[in-house]
Amino acid sequence: MSSNTTGQVIGYARVSAADQNLARQLDALGHVDKLFSEKLSGKNRERPQLHEMIDYARAGDKVLVKSPDRLARSSIDLLEIVRELKDKGVELEFIDFPALNTTDKMGSFMLQILSAVAELERATIRERQAEGIALAKERGAYDRGPKLNEEQIAEARERIDLGVPKAVVARDLGVSRSTLYAALAGTGRYEQPSSS
Repeated sequence: MSSNTTGQVIGYARVSAADQNLARQLDALGHVDKLFSEKLSGKNRERPQLHEMIDYARAGDKVLVKSPDRLARSSIDLLEIVRELKDKGVELEFIDFPALNTTDKMGSFMLQILSAVAELERATIRERQAEGIALAKERGAYDRGPKLNEEQIAEARERIDLGVPKAVVARDLGVSRSTLYAALAGTGRYEQPSSS
């Protein structure tokens, strides 16, 4: 019987390679109402069972994972998943790392700290990218075209019209949200040349 009276307990387990064993994680999870597992490395958008788990979870459910590194490869990815689940009203519990559980105030506080660290990480990456681009432009070696073609933009519009969050669409296309917004708005690299 599930200890979560308002919803299901959902388990998620992952190992990075096909020859690794999921048994320890499955033992740690114990009985769950629904289990999602995969033997796959890669970024979040490349893991189908992770997406299925997030899509499956409903308000009142609780997702159990052995440790944060089984759910995400970086603090930025982890926070994105936490936010997605939280927006759906789904709790997240880490068996080996209860300090990050979204089920209590301390976990929420720790996640806020992690969020600040991730934001600093993002800002540092952006700063380095900007410096690299500036140097490349000075050498005349920087001329990136648009990352999305017309077909991808049309597909993105269709999915958004169907209610798929823009963050999910951007992730699935392998671009940042700002790139997706620019493509949808026809600004920046996606601006159509004037016909006059």
